[in-house]
Amino acid sequence: MKPIVWASRRQAGAIVAIGTAGSLLLLGAGSAVAATHPPSPARVAVPQGIGPAAIKSAQALGPAALTTRETVSFVLKARDLSGLEASVNSGTPGGHVSVGAFASKHGQTPASISTLTAFLTGFGITSTVHADDLDVTTTGTVAQYNAALGVNQKALRAPAVPASAGRAGRPAVVFHGTAQPTTLPAPVASIVLSILGLTNYPAGFSQAVHVPALARGVRPAATQKGNLTPASFASRYGLNPLLKAGAKGQGQTIGIVTLASMRASDATHFWSSILKIKTKANRLTLTPVDGGSGPVSDASGSGETTLDVEQSGALAPQANVIVYQAPNTDAGFLDAFATAASQNKASVVSSSWGESEDEIRTSIAMGTESSTYAQAFDEIFLELAAQGQSSFIAAGDSGAYDAHADVGSTDRAIDNPGDSPWTTDAGGTTLPGTIPVAQGVSNVIRSERAWGWDWLWTDFRKLGFTSEHTFAVQNVAGGGGGFSSFEPTPGYQTKYLNVHQFAGVQYLKPTTPKKYGGGVLLPSRWTFTAHPKVSLGTGTRRAVPDVSADADPFTGYEEYFSGFSGGHLQDGWGGTSFVAPQLAGATAVIDSDVHRRVGFLNPWLYHFAAAKNSPFTSLGASGTTNDNLFYTGRHGYRFNPGTGLGTPNFAKLAADFRK
Repeated sequence: MKPIVWASRRQAGAIVAIGTAGSLLLLGAGSAVAATHPPSPARVAVPQGIGPAAIKSAQALGPAALTTRETVSFVLKARDLSGLEASVNSGTPGGHVSVGAFASKHGQTPASISTLTAFLTGFGITSTVHADDLDVTTTGTVAQYNAALGVNQKALRAPAVPASAGRAGRPAVVFHGTAQPTTLPAPVASIVLSILGLTNYPAGFSQAVHVPALARGVRPAATQKGNLTPASFASRYGLNPLLKAGAKGQGQTIGIVTLASMRASDATHFWSSILKIKTKANRLTLTPVDGGSGPVSDASGSGETTLDVEQSGALAPQANVIVYQAPNTDAGFLDAFATAASQNKASVVSSSWGESEDEIRTSIAMGTESSTYAQAFDEIFLELAAQGQSSFIAAGDSGAYDAHADVGSTDRAIDNPGDSPWTTDAGGTTLPGTIPVAQGVSNVIRSERAWGWDWLWTDFRKLGFTSEHTFAVQNVAGGGGGFSSFEPTPGYQTKYLNVHQFAGVQYLKPTTPKKYGGGVLLPSRWTFTAHPKVSLGTGTRRAVPDVSADADPFTGYEEYFSGFSGGHLQDGWGGTSFVAPQLAGATAVIDSDVHRRVGFLNPWLYHFAAAKNSPFTSLGASGTTNDNLFYTGRHGYRFNPGTGLGTPNFAKLAADFRK
C-alpha cells in the first residue's frame, strides 16, 4: 500500500472499438489497410488531444507501428450552444429532454455526420456514432489515421516516476502519439470541435488519499479515527430521515465514470459482509467503454473505482449501479461520459478522476492538447443536465495547489473537469474532535473545517522532521478549491451569491517562475510563513467547489479492496474521491424521495443557499483554522472557495425540491 495515493497515474487499457449495445449506431466497416489516395488539398487544422510533447522527458523510439490499432474520438460542435447553456443555467425550466430530442436540437445533423464518416471510411476507419450526435468514436490503425489526419505518429517512452512528496510512483510507460497538428478537409473540419485519442498515454489522476507514512521511529497511534462508513456520512449530513422514510434509491441508477477496472465481488462483499446492509440483487453492471480499463490492479487505480461503487451504492442500497470502465486516455474519459449520456440510464453520474488546469494550459501552449478539450467535456455535461442527469466530480486533493500534483508547479490551480460550470464540484472537509496522529501526538479540531493539512504541520518535530517548511511542502494536501483560469462564471453563481470575494491565508507563497510546457511561465517554489494573516482578494471566472463533505483521511473512511497488499480492509482513506460518489448516492435517494430526477443541482443549490432556511452549513470561519492551504471563509459570506456553499443537509435539500 502506498502512503499517499493522491496522484497515481493509471495504466492504459487496450485500444479497441466500443460496443455498448442499444446506444450507438455502427457505420462503415472499413478495411485494415489505409487507402492510398492523398488527403484532400483543402484542409484546415483541428484541435487534437494530448500529444507526447506534453509528457516530460518523453523519449522518441521511432515511428509507431503502422498496424497498431487505435480508438480516436471526434467530438462535434453542439448546435444552439448558447440556448442550451441558458436553459441549463436556469434549471431547465422547459423540463428534461430525451436523448433523441437533445440530438435533434443540439447534435450535428445526419448529413454533416455522414460527411465525416464517409471521409473516414475512405481511409478504412470505422465510425460509431453516439446517440447524442455529438461524439463519433472511431477505430483504425496508426497508418490509417496518419493518412487521414496528416500526421506521423511515433512510439515514445516516458521514464519511471519515483514516489516523492506524498505522490505515488509510476513505472516507465511506452506509448504512441503525435505532436503534429491534425488536419481535415474544410467541410469536415467545420463540425469538429476536438479530436481526442491520438495517444494512449495515461493522463488521468484519481482523487483518493491515504493517511501519510510516518517518519522512521515514529509509532502510529493505537486508535485511529479514519474508520468511518457510509452510515456515518448519512448520519452527519441529514440523509437518515430520507432513508428511514423508505427512500433508498429505488427506481434510480447511479453511473460511475472511471479509468480503472474493478471486481464486482469487492463491492458486494463490502455491502453484505462488512456493512451488513441489504441491497438490491443483481444491481451492479460493469460496462467497458473503448475496450475497457485493463486488468484490475492497485497500481492502475482499481481501488478508486471500488470505493466509488462501495460508497454510492451503500448510501442508495436499492439503486442500480453502472460502472463505465474506460481506458485512461483523453478519448476514453470523454467517451465514458458520452456513453452515460447517450444511454441516459443513470439519473446521477459521478467521477473521481481529473488533472489540473495548469496541466491542460501547458499542453495547449505546446500544441499537444486540444484548445477545446475543456469545452468538449462542457458539451457532455450540458447534455447530462438537459436530460435530467445529475453529475458530480471530485475537486482534487492538493488544496489550493492542484497543479503541484501533476505539472509540479506551485501555482494556485483547480482541477478539470470539475471546473466545468455544468457539473457539481465536490470539495472536502475535516471533521471536528480529537484526532490521534501518532503515539503521543494528537490534534483538536473544534468544528468542521475546510480540509487542509496545515492543522498537521505544527507537529513536524514530533513526527521526526527538523523543518516545518520541509514537512509542509511534503504534505500539501487538502480539498480542491479556487477559481478557474479559463471556465467562465456561470450565472447561477453571481445571481444568488457573491462568490468572487475571497479571504486567504498564505502559508505557501508561490515564487521562482520558470517556463513549463509551451513556454508557460509558472512558479516552481514556495516561500513559507508559519503564521500567515488573513488577506482579502477578488477572483474571477468559475469558482469551485460547489459543496463539501468529510474528505480528510485522518477523519476518513474504511475501504475494502481485494488488491490491497497487507489486508483487504483498510482504514484511513479519504480524498474528494469519497465526496463525489457520496453526493451521487445521496442524490439518488432524493430522486426516489421526490419521485423524479432533480437533475443538474447547481442552479438550485445556489438558489436554496441564498434563502433564509438554507440546507447548507456555511463554513465561514476566517483564518488558519478553516482553509484548504490558502482559501478560507469570510464572515457573513455564504460561499468559501475552500468549501463552496458548505456541507449539506439532505433532508432539508429534499424538502426544498418538494416545494
